[in-house]
Amino acid sequence: MQDESVITRVIRTAAGVFAPGHLGELTQQVDFALVDAVLEETGSRERRLRLLPSRVVVYFVLALALFEDCSYQAVWAKMTRELAGLGLAKPAASSLARARRRIGTAPLQRLFEVLAGPAGTRDQPGVFYRGLRTVAIDGTCLHVPAGDDITWRYPIRPGRPGVEMGYPLLRLLALVECGTRALLAAAFGPAADGELPYASKLVSALDDTMLLLADAAFDAAQFLSDIRRGARAQFLVRSTARRCPTPLEHLPDGSYRALWGYGVLKELLPVRVIEAAITLTLADGTVTQTQWRLVTSLLDHELYPAADLITLYHQRQEIETAYYSIKASMLDGRVLRSRSVPGIDQEVWALLTVYQALIRAAADTAATRPGLDTDQISFTVLLQTAASTITTAQGILPGPGPIDLAGEIGRAVLAALLPPWRRQRLKARTRKRSTSKYGPNAGQHPATAQAYTLTADITFFTEGLAPRHHT
Repeated sequence: MQDESVITRVIRTAAGVFAPGHLGELTQQVDFALVDAVLEETGSRERRLRLLPSRVVVYFVLALALFEDCSYQAVWAKMTRELAGLGLAKPAASSLARARRRIGTAPLQRLFEVLAGPAGTRDQPGVFYRGLRTVAIDGTCLHVPAGDDITWRYPIRPGRPGVEMGYPLLRLLALVECGTRALLAAAFGPAADGELPYASKLVSALDDTMLLLADAAFDAAQFLSDIRRGARAQFLVRSTARRCPTPLEHLPDGSYRALWGYGVLKELLPVRVIEAAITLTLADGTVTQTQWRLVTSLLDHELYPAADLITLYHQRQEIETAYYSIKASMLDGRVLRSRSVPGIDQEVWALLTVYQALIRAAADTAATRPGLDTDQISFTVLLQTAASTITTAQGILPGPGPIDLAGEIGRAVLAALLPPWRRQRLKARTRKRSTSKYGPNAGQHPATAQAYTLTADITFFTEGLAPRHHT
């Protein structure tokens, strides 16, 4: 007789019609009590018990964000595959679509707001700089379907005279914790509105323990004043050639003090300005040079040397990695699936909520190894393992005994850590769509990612900053 191995597994989930409502092990980040509380707060709970209770629908919408390449019924099948013995409903796609419309956007937005926030600790590399939590702000765009129900809100971009081009764009602005890439806050809407109006909505998420890093789109005087005087946070922002700060005092580290906001602010903002000639030497020998002007509210040049701040500014790229995780890893470059404005809003909040739940799972895993650099945690492994626990209905509820912070997701991540130190690399920039606004830049950037070395010569540009070329 042939030997056999028999493995049995106990699956613990909610009872009755609530059983399909789960996110696998991520349910421990977005638990039943939290979802129920959010539904109650937003007035989205069902008045009578249905085959698709509101709690189940919330988890279904979140699961859609993990399986962006799957249809409604395929996602439902993944959520219920290991629950076959419970005699659960098999709703049609139209029923699931109506259930999405029934719960609306509010519970998903509120769920994100509850989960959003810092995840890093003081002993984690890249999270703090001299006692200040480093955070970054920037914007990106997501593609949404074209259709009359959508383009009134998200218009198609104009191209050549009289010609529309590409998909409509949704502009997303987020505030991200450097080091962990956790989301602190987010806002989104039509791309035509620009970045600053959305960024202004995120200032309230800052506090006096934070240092904000931002690129040249965020050097507006009123915005910087709101950060420093309103939220009482510090900032380190790259400025543009349009600004012409007048030195009040040159400092020993090469920086100088100035006042910011002439003609805009009633009370000018004291700042420190760092100007430097930056040289990038790529692995293939290519050398590029550019000029930087950094503006900061950190006025003490001894406590915050200019050379340190130039190096620190590179941490701003953490937000680009966060966007890459959402757009390339989760969405895989796809257009959002929803075909109505409320559906798009709901889908974006669901994407952000699931992303944040994954980051919190990574933070719990990092807590099991003090000092672990969260840059070593592969988001791809994190995402794939979390998705697989939905299909296997694993870890929905904590098991008996001591709490396992790592869990199945954490163990998979720890078994596939990235190298502890990674070279500085310049990403390839290629035109992926014929309608891309970056078409004129074709051939001006490396076609493949390359390592580089950076040197900075701190100086004072007596003739001002040279304009940046965008073409």
